[in-house]
Amino acid sequence: MVSIQHQFPPLAGEDSADIQNWLAALSDVYAPAEIELIRKACEFAAPLYHGKTVVTGTPLLQHALGSASILIGLNMDHETIAATALHAVPELLEGWNEVLTERFGRNVTAMVDGISRMEQIRQFSEVRSADKDQEAHAQQIESLRKMLLAMVEDIRVVLIKLAERTQTLRTLSGASPEQQKQVAQETHNIFGPLANRLGVWQIKWELEDLSMRYLEPELYKKIARLLDERRVDRERYITDVLERLQQALAQHGIKGEVTGRPKHIYSIINKMKRKQLDFDQLYDVRAVRILVDNIEQCYAALSIVHELWTPIQKEFDDYIARPKPNGYRSLHTAVLGPRELSVEVQIRTQQMHHDSELGVAAHWRYKENRKSEGGVDEKIAWLRQILAWKTELADSGEMQEQFRNELLQDRVYVLTPQGKVIDLPKGATPVDFAYVLHTDLGHRTRGAKVDGSIVPLNYKLQTGQRVEILTIKVGAPSRDWLSPQLGFLKSSRARAKVRHWFSTQNLDASIAEGRIILDRELHRLGVTDINQEKLAQRLRFNKLDELLAAIGRDEVKQNRIATAVQQEAPTKVVIPAKVVAPRTAAPRTSSSGVLIEGVGGLTVRMAKCCKPEPPDRIVGYTTRLGITLHREDCSCVQRMPQDRRDRLLEAAWAEKKDS
Repeated sequence: MVSIQHQFPPLAGEDSADIQNWLAALSDVYAPAEIELIRKACEFAAPLYHGKTVVTGTPLLQHALGSASILIGLNMDHETIAATALHAVPELLEGWNEVLTERFGRNVTAMVDGISRMEQIRQFSEVRSADKDQEAHAQQIESLRKMLLAMVEDIRVVLIKLAERTQTLRTLSGASPEQQKQVAQETHNIFGPLANRLGVWQIKWELEDLSMRYLEPELYKKIARLLDERRVDRERYITDVLERLQQALAQHGIKGEVTGRPKHIYSIINKMKRKQLDFDQLYDVRAVRILVDNIEQCYAALSIVHELWTPIQKEFDDYIARPKPNGYRSLHTAVLGPRELSVEVQIRTQQMHHDSELGVAAHWRYKENRKSEGGVDEKIAWLRQILAWKTELADSGEMQEQFRNELLQDRVYVLTPQGKVIDLPKGATPVDFAYVLHTDLGHRTRGAKVDGSIVPLNYKLQTGQRVEILTIKVGAPSRDWLSPQLGFLKSSRARAKVRHWFSTQNLDASIAEGRIILDRELHRLGVTDINQEKLAQRLRFNKLDELLAAIGRDEVKQNRIATAVQQEAPTKVVIPAKVVAPRTAAPRTSSSGVLIEGVGGLTVRMAKCCKPEPPDRIVGYTTRLGITLHREDCSCVQRMPQDRRDRLLEAAWAEKKDS
């Protein structure tokens, strides 16, 4: 049957009379103790709201109670209704948090706080439809939707905002034309898709229809005229179709659930635009759905529908035999129903319906033509299940825990000073934020402000915060940023940018160290006259300096060099590559009185870790600054990784000559 929202008496007159009349309608919905909490919330808010109006000119108290009535129609719990009544208190009362916590508890206060924060972000991030870059504009809108969901721990806050926006649209005729356009555009971009994704169908259609009324008033009026009937008449028509279908199914022994409602004006306009059809080419302005137990009953029900009414040619789709790419399965047909009016009929099993509503074929995804994004679909499905279970959860006392929002908690969404939403991994810092905006901005970062207050650069950003980067004109990143222990960078992309900067800046030193390593390796292999430019090309470097820099940065290992040398000069290689080469040349005496394998003229330093001195057995280690001497039994040498042991050279103390 068609679902009709619970109706409440209109609000008029003095505030106290409004509240009493409104509360009188709740006795069949909530327990006395629950109504008492709602009463206290209304009576607390009324003096603060007195004389205040919303953008439509509606009194603020009337607006709040109207929003609450929408949520009552969704069977929301009494705490949600109380929070809705109190939603504007933060704007009107200093120290409101402590006062509300004392009077109404933490749950209600947390929801009011979430509503306030969502409103602040929404106002700060006003979406402008005049953006020239449509792709960037669409991405910004999508990021804002995610941020509004992710910034609240309790999903009921989002539902309150959706109800509050629906109430605003119901009375939007009282606003100025400019305000009507702005509210409708924001609803179309943000709140309509949110209601769609969360499966709140009861208010989704109203958000879409009412926003379209102000965005495209002429087209809206045209479609309304073409429908040529009042909504109540269309609902009665659908009810008649459902009754006849139910009787026919029962006569054939099929136990099916039949539901339906008239198509809404927004859906009609959207389909006409998407498929470039005229109104008279649409066959689904009225739609019904049949849910049965198995696939055989699906086709049996299809046969019954076609026996009742004449099918419309070319309007049959078998998505059971040929599922949509996203896994959606159902039978779709269109028929000429009573009075020769077209009706769309969808037939599917209960499991197919569950999959289309909650699984990989989630309704919002194929309607919006979007792909799955890293687990978001699964979390949205979880939220929609929670919405379906809300009545049972309220009775079991598990409401607060189950309504905690796990959606998108692996990401944070923050704002630039200009209101652009930036998507970052959870745990991201102002330095990560800066590198997302621009690499040079990241390099020059020296401080940050979050919501106007100075914070350290390793501060963990939270969803909804406004971030401003403080820079110097010319600067460079700090090596500390690469330390995981210090926590300056969470993003691997930002970390890569910092590493690249350092590799570029240390080019000369890397080339020098690479030359030492290459010369030593060539000497070890017994090759002294190889064309090193050709060797670089064999290793896929354009220039020799690029190869030397890569060797110096330890990006080209010893085994790759040896393989390339053998390929370039196979007849010249006389010594196979080994980790530590045997002595191939007479030891040379350094200026420090030390014999070092195959090299001379380099600066020799004594390692501070083991402080070798004669007659200790020693070994040399090649660095960019020369040779460092260690004792052979030095713990640093013993623990040295295998890929660095090729830098070890045999060394010994030179014998002193008699004077």
